[in-house]
Amino acid sequence: MEGSAINQTMNRQLLLLAVAQGLFLTNNVTFIGINGLVGLSLAPVGWMATLPVMGYVVGSALSTGLVAKSQQRFGRKGSFQLGLLVALLSAGMGAWAVMIQSFWMLVLTTFVAGYYSANAQLYRFAAAELAPDNFREKAVSLVMAGGLMGAIVGPNLSMYTQNLLAFPFAGAYVALALVAVLSMGVMSCITFPPQPQMSDGDDPGRPLSQIMRQPVFMVAALCASLGYGVMNLLMAATPLAMQVCGLPFSDTAWVLQWHVIGMFAPGFVTGHLIKRFGVLSVMGLGVLLIVVCIAVALSGTELHQFVWALLILGVGWNFLFTGSTTLAMLVYAPQEKNRAEAALNFCVFATMAVSSFASGALVTTQGWSWLNWGSLLPMAMASLGLLWLRGAGHLKTAPPI
Repeated sequence: MEGSAINQTMNRQLLLLAVAQGLFLTNNVTFIGINGLVGLSLAPVGWMATLPVMGYVVGSALSTGLVAKSQQRFGRKGSFQLGLLVALLSAGMGAWAVMIQSFWMLVLTTFVAGYYSANAQLYRFAAAELAPDNFREKAVSLVMAGGLMGAIVGPNLSMYTQNLLAFPFAGAYVALALVAVLSMGVMSCITFPPQPQMSDGDDPGRPLSQIMRQPVFMVAALCASLGYGVMNLLMAATPLAMQVCGLPFSDTAWVLQWHVIGMFAPGFVTGHLIKRFGVLSVMGLGVLLIVVCIAVALSGTELHQFVWALLILGVGWNFLFTGSTTLAMLVYAPQEKNRAEAALNFCVFATMAVSSFASGALVTTQGWSWLNWGSLLPMAMASLGLLWLRGAGHLKTAPPI
């Protein structure tokens, strides 16, 4: 009976965290869906259209250190609630930026919102702490599957609220403020394990430089960064590319919805696949699927080609990113988690910052095809990293590969 009660509590906590993940992705998908278009309407020149998206990930990258400190000081729940407060503030700022028609206010808005993103990116690590060691791969995967909510709510939220107020998309930012409030309520119901308290005699763990020099961590950071970077490059450029092709915003919302379904629906099985076939095999499949996505995108610019390309991109990202997260958790101790997780997320956000800027610049100057051809190089680098790790025999404690 006691074991059953523990399992029920764990399942409830993971379900609530999955809902929080879904609300985060609702925010994220809506931001991606509208910021490029709002940026295009307000930007002084076309190539600056995705600077608001870039501001989001630059803000995330620069916030990783602050988030690590807040996690250490306030624990998981306190830090997550602080991030949601910033989400509420930035949503209000976004609505104001649209109303006063200020491009640079919009960039500042997304930069501030990056703090929330840096916080919420740690939900997947927190999931592992709510489950026993033999269930943590599935816990991470299941919580990430909560992002499926964002696939359904995000695109519809942006589509149905775009003309809610006098200024296009101002209503979408107001709706995101309500999403932040709802997420605060969900987070208040989750009980996380207490933050380990360090005393003078305790081992503080290894320096960050030593953790990052481990081959397993290096490959995890490489694949997480390149996988997220390519996904962000193509996803951020898609609304602009579809607009250039004469497709309406309702079609863009449809494509983004299927993309996010692809990103998070596999979460119900990715953890099982990692346990069954090994983390490197699942990551390799993720790389292969992203290459397939690029091939579909290069085949044409009809609506069905955008839908299939972005759907496959989402599935490939899920396998590669969930695998990278699982891989990284193998090589740091509990007392090292804050700095290790911050370093991993910084690598991801720094790469996303580059890809966010490049997406707008490339799609408006070189076109959709060149954007996709350029995405093959990062995938080749990720493949080489996985092959090197598999051949070098560094993965001693991972599932069988």
